[in-house]
Amino acid sequence: MDSKKLLLLAHQTCKERGARLTAIREQVFMLMAENDGAIGAYNLLEKLQAIDPAAKPATVYRALDFLAKQGFVHKIESINSFLLCHHFSECHHPVQLLICDECGNVEEIQSNNLDLAIRALADASGFNINHQIVEAHGKCNKCQA
Repeated sequence: MDSKKLLLLAHQTCKERGARLTAIREQVFMLMAENDGAIGAYNLLEKLQAIDPAAKPATVYRALDFLAKQGFVHKIESINSFLLCHHFSECHHPVQLLICDECGNVEEIQSNNLDLAIRALADASGFNINHQIVEAHGKCNKCQA
């Protein structure tokens, strides 16, 4: 889905949830949508400063926090980056990421079987999962060749 369609969907989703996609949040969303793959907050800040020279790190982090809470982006803890989610209408879905240690490519996958297995193990331990991100590191198909 192209970035303009994603932005329209984000606006619609925010409206349905009673959330506000402010101008800054929209700019950060669009920078994420135009970026290919994962990106760090300071790289986003550099891109945002090209549009708004007054932008500060807190500006980007607040926008990313909002976008993450809405399910529009996923934080990749192990590489301290963010990835735009292209199916965010399924807010709070379990996140499963394949991260290539060679080229940095990040692919979001979804396995209901993996989610069910993790939830079953958590239930057996009396643990209640409220947020789930599975990060798997290795080499993508291109880097294995």
